[in-house]
Amino acid sequence: MRVSDIIAGFIDDMLNQLGGTAELQRAELATRFNCVPSQINYVISTRFSPEHGYIVESRRGGGGFIRITRVEMEPEKLIMHTVNAIGDEIDINSCSALIANLLQGGAISELQARLMLSATGNNALRPARVEQRDTLRASIFKQMLINTL
Repeated sequence: MRVSDIIAGFIDDMLNQLGGTAELQRAELATRFNCVPSQINYVISTRFSPEHGYIVESRRGGGGFIRITRVEMEPEKLIMHTVNAIGDEIDINSCSALIANLLQGGAISELQARLMLSATGNNALRPARVEQRDTLRASIFKQMLINTL
């Protein structure tokens, strides 16, 4: 298992134990996992981003901290929040992360998630020019979400 996975698991466990919000010290985590603080930054930015359903607040300096809050919403609100967050374009990785967040939040079913992944995947969008795919993906994804309401 990679250090990134171990750090992410530790943070996720803390969030579960503390009711969805945890305050962390970057330096303490780096010492605990024998890594550089930038490794902690990487894990937080890639695994605990808004598109993954988290709010991250950070204060640097001697008394600095990182506060991570798991956002819990009613399914309909989560879907509308996602629609509004998509914008005019979305890449495949961000789209997949949003779908996973919707599934984890109970806003969509496993079947709906698989269908959305299929419809927005690069194989389905292959007939479109590469530079158009992210725009087309955003449009398809938004329509699928709106039609789940």
